[in-house]
Amino acid sequence: MILSRRPDLEKFLARPDPRVRAAVIYGRDLGVVRERAAQLARGVTEDPEDPFNVALLTEGDLAGDDARLEGELAAQSLMGGRRLVRLRLSGERAASEKLAVEALGRLLGGELNPEAFLLVEAGALGRDSALRRAAEKAEACVVIPCYEDEAGDVARMTREALANDGVSLNAEALALFVSRLPHERGVARREIERLALFLGPGSGAVAGPKELEPFLGVEPEASLANAASDAFGGRLAEAQAGLRRAAQEGVSGVGAVRALGQHLGRLRRVLTLAGNGAGLQEAAKASGVFWKDEREFLRQARAWSLEALESVSGDILAADRACKTARAPDDLIAERLALQVAARARRLGL
Repeated sequence: MILSRRPDLEKFLARPDPRVRAAVIYGRDLGVVRERAAQLARGVTEDPEDPFNVALLTEGDLAGDDARLEGELAAQSLMGGRRLVRLRLSGERAASEKLAVEALGRLLGGELNPEAFLLVEAGALGRDSALRRAAEKAEACVVIPCYEDEAGDVARMTREALANDGVSLNAEALALFVSRLPHERGVARREIERLALFLGPGSGAVAGPKELEPFLGVEPEASLANAASDAFGGRLAEAQAGLRRAAQEGVSGVGAVRALGQHLGRLRRVLTLAGNGAGLQEAAKASGVFWKDEREFLRQARAWSLEALESVSGDILAADRACKTARAPDDLIAERLALQVAARARRLGL
């Protein structure tokens, strides 16, 4: 059973169906994967930290010990109650995924402890993943794909977290804060916690953009965001200047390439929403485009198409891989990528 709709997912995580004996949670954003796995663990067992009822395994634990996973699933709880076995896969060892598939089959086939629950946490699993295919076919197993947070998801998470601390942001400040947040869920949550401390927990403060400025400051990420916008807007000189300024502020070429990828992703989301019937301005607001940047962003959205964006996404992926190669001149790689993007933007009339 695949759970992807938010209402179904939240209902299951809050109160897991006792007939379900295994779950596979996967996705690119490991922060979301870990968060949902922790929610499910709390629903499966009273104390997820109990060493007698809970076993946490990694791929390293399975290396050289093929029977370890099934052994943990066959073991009886020393204190009574349901036994939870958590397996974290990094995707680096195909053998570990194979062992997980075999253990899942034996567990659901009734060969291991009937009171055991297998919880697998993994990164992005493609359609060709044997584990994903086996889990989706199994009746007593739940599969939970985790996607990167959209701007609306991050905004909701921010509002809820700040409300718990008795502080909040107005609409403009929320849009500004969300636009600066990283996409990784775990990092984003830490930034929200830091903001709550800045505003003063329990103070009832409602901050606007001006009150937020001392917290955000002139961050290197702002230079990167501007440089990425300039590149997609066909302004090469401005993009290069922004990248060099960010480099002086301590940002690596990897970060610059990532900023270009994030801008592409936002353009893609807006064009997808527009293709489904939303107005461009409405789609931009829904995607977290800050109001000061809206005019330029809409100018770009009218020129770029999904096909054109796809044509440069390969360049971004290639640049990202090149930056992570040992001794690669990542600053130069990022500048060359900005040149490629800006050149394409100019051919589109920008």
